[in-house]
Amino acid sequence: MFGEPGPRAGDLAIDARHVDVGYRRRTVWRDASFEVKRGEFVAVIGPNGAGKTTLFRLLLGLQQPSAGSITVFGALPRRGNPRIGYVPQRHSIDNETNVAAEALVHLGICGTKWGPGLSARAHREAARDALRAVNATELGPRSLGGLSGGELQRVFLAEALAGSPEMLLLDEPLSNLDIRRARELVEVVHGLVQSRGVTTLLVAHDINPLIECLDKVVYIANGRVATGPPEAVLTSRSLSELYGVPVEVLHDSRGNIVIVGGENPHEEASA
Repeated sequence: MFGEPGPRAGDLAIDARHVDVGYRRRTVWRDASFEVKRGEFVAVIGPNGAGKTTLFRLLLGLQQPSAGSITVFGALPRRGNPRIGYVPQRHSIDNETNVAAEALVHLGICGTKWGPGLSARAHREAARDALRAVNATELGPRSLGGLSGGELQRVFLAEALAGSPEMLLLDEPLSNLDIRRARELVEVVHGLVQSRGVTTLLVAHDINPLIECLDKVVYIANGRVATGPPEAVLTSRSLSELYGVPVEVLHDSRGNIVIVGGENPHEEASA
């Protein structure tokens, strides 16, 4: 719906053309065409159940579109693509989990596979490099069960980063973080985008911690997808078109965006 003329194919990390996607007989979203360039930082937002995580399933090769086409770095999505690092929405970590953070980060390099590969020393160095990249070196020897929510998110990010991916998919990493911790994590992610050129898609309910860092927004709602720079998508006119009903995009005294209307005004209050 929104966006600029497409770049050359070699510049694209994601190229979606007239994509329909759904489960059984239910269409989640339809006729979606959008592009993400290499090295862009993209927020994926919209109400609950709109299909934000479904987009990640498509990119990870876990689900196929029912119509249209989507490619990742010029190829069809496939399971286990080492070019993608993924942080899922939920992890089974509680205060009884007695595993060192560095051990978890190792899994981002070798997973559970046995056989030839990097040496144990090289694994350790790669894991430490990943922790260093997310400003979490001191967390390496600590038990996962003793880490705070913000610390855990940095460790999960390091795990996804350990295999040197070209794309990061982060599913609601800011959930359950306070405003300060959320902004700190966004700064870390933005630093990775800038320093490593890692194409990053981040699912979020609140756009405000991200807005100053973003190159693009993918807004999914009402079975449709709108994409483009934040200033083009996050307007009353564009979101009213997306929802098919009047939507107001307001700005408070601190510059925060408040979205009122849509299918669920309470859910959309902070995008």
